Amino acid sequence: MSIIEEKIVKAGFILPQLPPVAGLYSPAIRTGNLVFTSGQLPLRNGILIEPGGSGKVNDANMEEAAYASRVALLNGLAAIKSLTGTLSSIERVVKLTLYVASDHRFSRQHIVANGASSLLHELFEENWLHTRSAIGVAELPLNASLELELIVQCKFPVI
Repeated sequence: MSIIEEKIVKAGFILPQLPPVAGLYSPAIRTGNLVFTSGQLPLRNGILIEPGGSGKVNDANMEEAAYASRVALLNGLAAIKSLTGTLSSIERVVKLTLYVASDHRFSRQHIVANGASSLLHELFEENWLHTRSAIGVAELPLNASLELELIVQCKFPVI
């Protein structure tokens, strides 16, 4: 178990198995020393973690949505591990993008994204500071409340 995975456990989570893909795409792709993940939903054991059960985030369920962003982040890290073999290869987090299925007039997507960002801070310490976008959208696949993408810089062995 890598140091990052130990920190995940210490934070009260486990690194999940990579969820099965739901289409014609790869969960993560490497280009140079960057790894890009596909959009990750807040799935746990194949079941969506949904704030309020509605698939829409609003002021009343923001805390649940922030937790869901952490679950989606862990799925993103699982996608990265499936490509790199270990989370210890991550040198720094470059960008986090969070799409939030938002109720009408909800404009606090950035607060929902803080859930994932704060977990990145716990896990990667000085290498956690990243660029970020938090975007409100009308609908997401499977009526999910949010979808998260990551870009990370990794170290790879020289071949």
